[in-house]
Amino acid sequence: MQRCLSRLPLLALASALIASAAPWQPEQWPVLRQYDSSHLARIALPLGGIGTGTVSLGGRGELRDWQIMNRPARGYSTVTTGNEAPFFALFVRTPDGAKTTKALLGPLDPAEYEHYEGRPANHHGLPRFHEARFEAAYPFGQVHLSDPALPVRVTLRGFNPLIPGDTDNSSLPVAVLSYEVTNLSSSALTVSVCGTMRNFIGRDGSKIERDWKGDYIPVGAKKNRNVFRATPALRGLYFDSLGVDPKNPAWGTLALVTEETAGVTYRTSLATNDWAGALLDFWDDFSVDGNLTQRDTRAEDDPMASLSVQKEIPAGASRTFTFFLTWHFPNRAAWSTFKFPTGEEPLVGNFYTTRFADAWAAAEDIVPRMAELERDTRRFVDAVASSSAPVAIREAALFNLPTLRSQTVFRLPTGELMAWEGVMDEAGSCFGSCTHVWNYETATPLLFGDLARTMREVEFARATDQTGRMAFRVVLPLDKATAWKGSAADGQMGCIVKFYREWQLSGDRAFLERHWPKVRSALAYAWTPGGWDADQDGVMEGRQHNTMDVEYYGPNPQMGFWYLAALRAGARMATAMGDGDFAAHCEDLFKKGSAFMDARLFNGDYFEQIITDPKTHAFVDWSGPRAAELPHFQLGSGCLVDQLVGQSLAHLTGLGQLSNPANQRRALESVMRHNFLPSFANHFNNMRSFVLGDEAGLLMASWPRGRLAVPFPYFAEAMTGFEYTAAVSMIQMGMDDDALRVIQAIRDRFDGRKRNPFDEPECGHHYGRALASWNTLVAWSGFRYSAVERQINFGARPGRHFWSNGSAWGTWELKDQRAVLRVLHGTLVADALVVAGYRKHALSPGPVSAGEAREFVLSPE
Repeated sequence: MQRCLSRLPLLALASALIASAAPWQPEQWPVLRQYDSSHLARIALPLGGIGTGTVSLGGRGELRDWQIMNRPARGYSTVTTGNEAPFFALFVRTPDGAKTTKALLGPLDPAEYEHYEGRPANHHGLPRFHEARFEAAYPFGQVHLSDPALPVRVTLRGFNPLIPGDTDNSSLPVAVLSYEVTNLSSSALTVSVCGTMRNFIGRDGSKIERDWKGDYIPVGAKKNRNVFRATPALRGLYFDSLGVDPKNPAWGTLALVTEETAGVTYRTSLATNDWAGALLDFWDDFSVDGNLTQRDTRAEDDPMASLSVQKEIPAGASRTFTFFLTWHFPNRAAWSTFKFPTGEEPLVGNFYTTRFADAWAAAEDIVPRMAELERDTRRFVDAVASSSAPVAIREAALFNLPTLRSQTVFRLPTGELMAWEGVMDEAGSCFGSCTHVWNYETATPLLFGDLARTMREVEFARATDQTGRMAFRVVLPLDKATAWKGSAADGQMGCIVKFYREWQLSGDRAFLERHWPKVRSALAYAWTPGGWDADQDGVMEGRQHNTMDVEYYGPNPQMGFWYLAALRAGARMATAMGDGDFAAHCEDLFKKGSAFMDARLFNGDYFEQIITDPKTHAFVDWSGPRAAELPHFQLGSGCLVDQLVGQSLAHLTGLGQLSNPANQRRALESVMRHNFLPSFANHFNNMRSFVLGDEAGLLMASWPRGRLAVPFPYFAEAMTGFEYTAAVSMIQMGMDDDALRVIQAIRDRFDGRKRNPFDEPECGHHYGRALASWNTLVAWSGFRYSAVERQINFGARPGRHFWSNGSAWGTWELKDQRAVLRVLHGTLVADALVVAGYRKHALSPGPVSAGEAREFVLSPE
């Protein structure tokens, strides 16, 4: 039984009217995680859109990691360590004339005090608040500042719009910084909030120098200019450059603006910076009365500018001071500073800069819409944060989404989404939208389906040649996409599964028809002479390059399950295209390969590798005379953490079981028994350490039956993307307790004190594979959607769940056979609802639009 519920209230018109009447100020934001004063030092919540770069909000209110100039710049604050990094300051005057000026920052940790030259941290010499704490539900971050010596407390709220299904409004070059000041006294106070920053255009952090005194010397900035602008909607500072080469990736514009019309003062330059004179000049001016006095000073290449807003705050009241930082840097190099394999990479540009003429134009477009952008972002975050999924899953899912807005990801001017594997402190890591890394995540297709389809377009239309070989790293510009000559067995098979997923999510028949010839050839490439499955028996015996950055020889579960998933996806797409012979061949190979997986690779506890001859690909008895010839860097009889990765994605995309589920569950139990360490204190690791001391985690591999002398390189490590993948498989197999133990162990490691909660690294920060964390939220709800079948599926788990299909999203609630399906954004096109263990229900009338809901009484099967 089903009945329609009334349309939910739509507040767009009301929000627009409010925004036009007064400056925008944030509403109450959801909080998923709180961090006390001892867990702030590592926090850096990125503020920026998809493909725009970011500046991060630190746990104590600092702006750090300025990565807006087309390159990674972790730790870069526009200056070397010192007092002149961008900051905001507070001025308070009481009725008796007492005045206080402080930086809007929490206290430094004593562990940061030491420095050979007395410059231990940014803003080291500025008075700070005595106490700080941080709250977050990404993309919302809130810093709470208090001080017993002050009659005010301050909450800084920072965010950038993030709205699934709305790529344009999730790709805005803006950092929203809103300071709410509350008067704790019994008298009215005069309060000013002021932002100060140097014009650092041309200086992206790659070249920094100091003179003999230790004073900061700008490198890269040249004849930069600061201008105050006032329009009916905005007042603020516009930063440009008259001397930086317009083709330099660090050339562009910045703006710092406010909607306030009263109490606004500014300075576009300060005293020259001999012996840090500029900061002294600012501090003295601002500390007089909380206003700024514009006056002529000697020009510098990187002049410092300030923008202040002053208000009267009655006793016990609060007032909000909101600033918007926007940017526009159009000159992205093909793969940043990476020069291999084509020499110096040409400029390819940025999509976001095609939408705005400059940073001021961006502010004029974005700021008037902030009420709507905040409302839609809050609706999304509320839907996830208030779901019934365990906190660790909600946190893991949301707090890894910054990767989609970090320098890991960018968009070409023609719209294609491109990605590094991750980013190092000052350069990208492993270029080319690496297929075998980006196989693991579903956040992009389920939140921004249009972007995921551009990735598939590149992989098949650009990076796959006429033989069916797919370059697993894409060289730019796109006319050189196939220049990388390597192919990856897991990457290529995974892309076939992902293409099937994107077709299912979109229901776009033209998308399938346009790319089917290349998809077909990419699958058939496995059967070429000397290839991965040259004898066409459904088993990969050949040389298989893979995400462990080595070649596996012989059948193994990692490539095997990817191959089985690709065969089943290929069969279904071939059937849809009327290619019956190809579909039948894929089905035949699938059956053979699945049987081999259970009969030969499952050893009674888990799936292992049979190592073949590297030259002939023949099966060899390595215990005999050829023992010394055993190739290095294999898995062999090891228990691999993500041995079921292909099966995991098959479940998420509706491809079903690829082998005996009883064997799969046994394998996952073995992963927990052999690979999970409650403490790494006694663990030897000859490679990289992502888990240390008494922290817990899942090892990449273990060898209960005896380790290979030289296993694949990463065997002793633990990396979050692989751990999440194993946890997802556990959820899918009903092993909830084990899955949650793994996920909680990960998030305990990223606690703000030891590591940044918004950055899970592998080979670089904001690593793409860590986005597999989103899969945990999807697996918990059992959600699956097919626009081709016009059907939405959920598991039978009671509670409230978030769902999204790349263009629409909402919530699903189940209790005592009663269920409610709500659409909060977009339009859900479906004719049927399927809940595990219950009869199929018609979803009518349809489609279901944003603000609408359908209620069901479910009938057991």
